[in-house]
Amino acid sequence: MSPASPDQTDRFSFGTPAHRAFLCNDAARQFRCFDASLRSAPGYHVLALDGSPLPDTVQELHSTTRLVHSYALGKLAGHPGSEAMVDQGMAYLWQHHRDREHGGYLWALDGDRIHDDRKLAYGHAFVLLAGASALNAGHPDATRLIDDVWTVLDTRYWQEDHGLFADEWNRDWTPFSTYRGMNANMHATEALLTAHEATGREEFLTRAGRILDFFVNKMAASENNRLPEHYTEDWQIDRAYGGDPMFRPAGTTPGHSFELARLLLQYWDLTGQSGTTLPLQARALTSRALQDAWNARDGGFFYTLNFDGTPAVRDRYWWPVTEAIGTLASFLKLEPNDEDAQWYNRLWAFADRHFIDHENGGWFPEIDAKGQPAAKQFNGKPDIYHSIQASLFPLASGISRQASGLGGLL
Repeated sequence: MSPASPDQTDRFSFGTPAHRAFLCNDAARQFRCFDASLRSAPGYHVLALDGSPLPDTVQELHSTTRLVHSYALGKLAGHPGSEAMVDQGMAYLWQHHRDREHGGYLWALDGDRIHDDRKLAYGHAFVLLAGASALNAGHPDATRLIDDVWTVLDTRYWQEDHGLFADEWNRDWTPFSTYRGMNANMHATEALLTAHEATGREEFLTRAGRILDFFVNKMAASENNRLPEHYTEDWQIDRAYGGDPMFRPAGTTPGHSFELARLLLQYWDLTGQSGTTLPLQARALTSRALQDAWNARDGGFFYTLNFDGTPAVRDRYWWPVTEAIGTLASFLKLEPNDEDAQWYNRLWAFADRHFIDHENGGWFPEIDAKGQPAAKQFNGKPDIYHSIQASLFPLASGISRQASGLGGLL
């Protein structure tokens, strides 16, 4: 890793030619690294830290869909070989993840064998995102995928009385649990907004607005602009929940506050920028997460917080940094100011020193207490999704329809 020298800070300053060149170079290096995901057999490889394929052949739904989404952006930006990557993932989604017997999409496969047959709203949200991004990139099978997964999301997961998605089912749609969560709904919002951009269908925008209303106007408003992650069946905060420590950690996850803030700005833009309430709410979520979660001594963000904002899990991962970058870029596009610019610069300088793999491309997913790459929670480089958006979205001119602003950048 090569740290930034003091005379190179312009590389991290939003909007400068040097920074735009830096972003393009990082995006191109990321794509070149993840090009190795393409298999001669159906599906994708999972990559080791050095970019070589891992021997494990289990493929999870969120990995397949995120690669489709990322390489659809790559195709729009002009990365060579992106079309083949999108084709591979779209075929695997339709022919392997899609459950022809019961409908919906299976969580994990090992070649042609079902490895995990759960039906998760989180995974189905990413199927919708993959289809929407593939449609933006002109893929011929995108509309078929959007229509199929939307039918499942609408009939199996959507709870009209709450205006939110339920979380999980068994393969045959018998109840799996009564868990309800923010994460699946946040990514469903991302997918719905992208699907609206790709198709123009108002129902996608309307549903996204209902989800945002719950988490912003009800939850964040009553929780000092923090976002509880876990809920009971009737959508009451489950403060005692302590599920999977990686994917469903207890308490709050500040990285999700950055994501939801960016989506709130995207929604506001798509609905005509009416009023100032939504940008102010996005600002409040962002400011609270920056204040609570930034590790003032060592840099980076604490992974999780207690409900009072004190650190819970102090591990530092790449994705909260990428999401904070994307949100600050949206604010800087909207109304530039020195504080946002300083945070944006600080985050890119930290990422450049600690997370960006300058030798092999891509980003290291986690760092240890000394700021060095670690492998405590992740095996290899899990995906390109968070980090490629951090490099590409600041290059687009808008805070919505960002995919349409990437033409020919690479």
